Amino acid sequence: MKNPMTRRDISKLALFGAAANLPAFAQKAKAPVEPVTDYVGRFIVNTRYQDIPNDVLDLARKSILDGLGLALCGSAAQSGEIVRRYIKSLGFSSGAASLATVIGSSIKAPVRFAAFGNAVGIHADDYDDTQLAVAENRTYGLLMHPTAPVLSAALAFAESRSLSGQELLLAYNIGVEVECKVAEAISPRHYEEGFHSTGTMGVLGSAAAISKLNQFDLPHVLTALGIAASEGAGLRENFGTMTKPFHAGKAAENGVVAAEFAALGWTATHEVLEAPRGFFQAAGGGYDPGAIMNKLGHPWTFANPGVSIKPFPSGSLTHPGMTEMERLIREHDIKPEQVESVEVGTNKNMPNTLIHHQPKDSLQAKFSMEFCMAVLLLYRKAGLLEFNDEVVNRPAVQQMISRVRFGIDPVAEAAGYNKMTTIIKIHLKDGPVIAGRADFAKGSPSIPMSYDDVAAKFLDCAAFAKWPAAKAKSVVEMTRTLQQLPDVRKLTALLG
Repeated sequence: MKNPMTRRDISKLALFGAAANLPAFAQKAKAPVEPVTDYVGRFIVNTRYQDIPNDVLDLARKSILDGLGLALCGSAAQSGEIVRRYIKSLGFSSGAASLATVIGSSIKAPVRFAAFGNAVGIHADDYDDTQLAVAENRTYGLLMHPTAPVLSAALAFAESRSLSGQELLLAYNIGVEVECKVAEAISPRHYEEGFHSTGTMGVLGSAAAISKLNQFDLPHVLTALGIAASEGAGLRENFGTMTKPFHAGKAAENGVVAAEFAALGWTATHEVLEAPRGFFQAAGGGYDPGAIMNKLGHPWTFANPGVSIKPFPSGSLTHPGMTEMERLIREHDIKPEQVESVEVGTNKNMPNTLIHHQPKDSLQAKFSMEFCMAVLLLYRKAGLLEFNDEVVNRPAVQQMISRVRFGIDPVAEAAGYNKMTTIIKIHLKDGPVIAGRADFAKGSPSIPMSYDDVAAKFLDCAAFAKWPAAKAKSVVEMTRTLQQLPDVRKLTALLG
């Protein structure tokens, strides 16, 4: 019997035209089938603020507030200190009017570097929002962290030009829509074989937002996208290290740079997404035109399938299990000394991302289902203070980690990859087994956070960063009515 074909084998067949019956994303067209880049560019140029539904604007403001809080708490991370030290070493004068705020500090920097620093901060604690997948062959929640690259770039640029809150909201929504729909269209192989979508496609969202704020015409937008696609990068092997948020930082920065060069007359292909040697083929082995053509704003990603705001500072794939474990502990009043062992079962894609089974620091713990279960069992909470190197290495924590078995469950696998189905079985020492299942987490569109819920998370993040409470509360209220703000510098003044 011949060995089964791998995804790479299928891709090779597609290269030689032998995959006629494969899905659209697995086939390599001999010529561009659809003018995808042109379609994306026209969406960027033509979309107006009044084209965005009110419910989408409401959801966007929640994610923006969430992102601002995460930039604050991310500034307290070791990576934040290193970023500030790096930016200071570049020797910029803080008095120039065209500079932008590095959130959580008094530093002002050129737009590209402020965008970089703030995106690293937003993603530093892996506490930022996540795009949800539509297709069943995709892993739910693994396509994009949409806010980090787009908001960081758009806010820095808007501050440097004294633009309004309405202009910021328009550009932010356009950038998020572009990056998310591109992520939905590319072959799942892109993520499954190691690319980090926030880095590879976040740059397109960043470039789209800056192009809109620059009021580019279509040729300049297409050039910016052409440059940006060549800048996208990020490998999932770096999950659990500072380089994961570095991906978000470079996506924000490189989108700014792409637009800056497009404005100066730089050249790039205007078919960068769909061309035979373009982004979709080179980075994914193909794409599904039906997932992007005529889909931008129809519906907006924020409306459907939605964007999930995180209740815990860890990889999103841990969250349904954490939501359910938290519920089971409280409902059954489970004490840590009662626990003999815990089984956690998911689909096969989740252990492929939650790769740290015996974490040794807080970054690895964010991608450890075992730690996330253990810390809840021990402390009944899993917030910023629990994701700490000292906590991770406590003997009691390590011992509880050893009692958690994490693997693939056939029921969870059969549920499809557009869910994060997690099945928990808690074996108690006196005999009973307490079981639970969750397909979605708190903060997802199925169990959404209100603006006030996000405000509470924001204030917690600000307090973690030791940010003045009065400033933090003013940010909450200013973001609530962001569209009325005449100059975003009033907002960034509260963050720097």
